[in-house]
Amino acid sequence: MTGKTAFETRYGFRRNEVLLANWRENPFNRWSFQNLGELVPTAPVAAAPGGVETPVQDISGLLGDKVAIAGAPETVADFLARSNTDALTVMKGGKVIGDWFAPHMDFGARHIIFSISKSLTAIVAGILEGEGVFDPEAPVTHYIPEAAGSAYADASVRHVLDMSVSLDFEEAYLDPESAFARYRRATLWNPGGGTESLREFILTLQRLAEPHGQTFRYRSPNSDLLGILLERASGQRFTDLMRDKLWLPLGAVSEASIGVDMEGTARTAGGISVTPRDLARVGEMMRQGGTANGRRIVPEAWVRHTTVTGGNSEAWQRGAMLPLFPKGRYRNKWYQTGLPGGAYCGIGIHGQWLYVDPRSEVVIAKMSSQPVPVDDPLDIEIVAFFEALNRMI
Repeated sequence: MTGKTAFETRYGFRRNEVLLANWRENPFNRWSFQNLGELVPTAPVAAAPGGVETPVQDISGLLGDKVAIAGAPETVADFLARSNTDALTVMKGGKVIGDWFAPHMDFGARHIIFSISKSLTAIVAGILEGEGVFDPEAPVTHYIPEAAGSAYADASVRHVLDMSVSLDFEEAYLDPESAFARYRRATLWNPGGGTESLREFILTLQRLAEPHGQTFRYRSPNSDLLGILLERASGQRFTDLMRDKLWLPLGAVSEASIGVDMEGTARTAGGISVTPRDLARVGEMMRQGGTANGRRIVPEAWVRHTTVTGGNSEAWQRGAMLPLFPKGRYRNKWYQTGLPGGAYCGIGIHGQWLYVDPRSEVVIAKMSSQPVPVDDPLDIEIVAFFEALNRMI
């Protein structure tokens, strides 16, 4: 009988137990969320060479502090564990003031951010809009003529950006027989993929009877389509766009990566992996109105429209995510919380968050390996946790 390997001791299972069929399940996701490229095809997004990350900023002094999130007070450490947190980076006033990592994640490791990928993709869209390359009010068919036979035939790019396409599709994460499972196969995220590309799948989707623009409907294929729209508008691959327009100007220290399908199409709806520090840098750039390192990256007007003034509150009120942010709105793949501090955020399944509070000048990046894709009660508690952190630091 042999002893446990170092891998098994750290993660609680053997590497050969992690499969394409189970990589998003607990406990395997504690490892797979940091190692997407070992399971599905990915493409790199380079950072500037020679970047050096500043040392870990210890927040152990906060871990014992009590927060009242779900009634009875609990410590910060207890909540991080209860919410399956893998990494937490907190910035205030433009400086990193704290990092925390679970025992199974190292400082400097990449972690998949799932649907925060949508928020990063929209930043690239905002940059191209500012350059006059991309028109958010154009019909989808202006860039993708072959979308004429799909739900997008009479949709605008704005509908795609704001998740208000009247799309006959459900985010049925756990149903293996659903159209969502077919979607996952097209992304090569589930067994059985490779017979239908992501683009081909998206262009088979049909619309509901309701007009576009009336209801906020969270439908991930919209955001993969956004990546294709950006490629068509610019004539460049998305990985190159993200590198040249966002990652290098941002001053990202570490290489990012993004999942790709059988045709090399980037999974812009949910396939990006980055380090916690670099994700926090994205949030700080947004907090600074679109600038980083003294350089303008995205137009200030776009940032303000995305995080403050834009969004259709009526469409949000009719949507399914109203309980999370009762006074919220959604614009350009970012959530406006409607909270007093004007916080806004990007959110990904399994507990990925990029939370920006302009009033307190706080940016929080939280990466997690929650057992289920969506946990609505826990999401509400996580927002309360962020608000508590704002008051503590």
